[in-house]
Amino acid sequence: MAPDSTAQANPRPPIRPLLRDGLTQSLDGPKDRRSELRFVGQIAWQFFKGLRTLHFVGPCVTVFGSARFREGHPYYEQTRQIGQAIKELGFTVMTGGGPGLMEAANRGAFEAGGRSVGCNIRLPFEQQPNPYLHTSVTIDFFFVRKVLLLKYSYAFVVMPGGWGTMDELFETLTLVQTGVVHNFPVVLMGREYYQPLVDYMGDMLKAGTISEQDLKLVLLTDDVAEAQEHIRKYVQTHYKVVKRRKPLWWLLERV
Repeated sequence: MAPDSTAQANPRPPIRPLLRDGLTQSLDGPKDRRSELRFVGQIAWQFFKGLRTLHFVGPCVTVFGSARFREGHPYYEQTRQIGQAIKELGFTVMTGGGPGLMEAANRGAFEAGGRSVGCNIRLPFEQQPNPYLHTSVTIDFFFVRKVLLLKYSYAFVVMPGGWGTMDELFETLTLVQTGVVHNFPVVLMGREYYQPLVDYMGDMLKAGTISEQDLKLVLLTDDVAEAQEHIRKYVQTHYKVVKRRKPLWWLLERV
């Protein structure tokens, strides 16, 4: 059979998946330089907006967790207690700013008289900031948001969650492993939920892909008081609390 000369003369067009706004995005190569420069400017603006908004919120403990567990679920109440426990340690509670377990952590601190902040993300289904935030900022890019959630915190509490929570957990563990952050405890709340994951980490240890030192700061527990003490011990051992700087009025800064 003769080759299909028509097919050879007309190669397949570049892939153009349909986006939610009805536009198409070409995958046929790099964008034009003006587009790339605009993208760099957008990233810079997102960082500037986030850093300016959150400059005076710390020191924080960041709580990660699912947006899908609502009030009345046992995980919601446990996360609310975690928010209160973090407040009792003298820290600001920081979350992704959305509903579910993020709301529960913010609510626990807010209702206990502590400081509560959120770093929300703009999503196609419009995730709204929860009502228990003293300060919040909405970011367009996930990677910028993760930098902000990590930058101001000295410990991390990971409640049950899905893809986003796993992404945040392993991003944090990678930074601990590579020495980008030092002596920052990571608490996994929920033995039943996280035990299989911790068992798999043990398999990774046996395979030699991680070291025993990498897991030293990870605590798996169901006990809010144990989590609180774990954070308190590491923070008091490795860090010194300094007086918070005051905002400069002439820069239009505010707490």
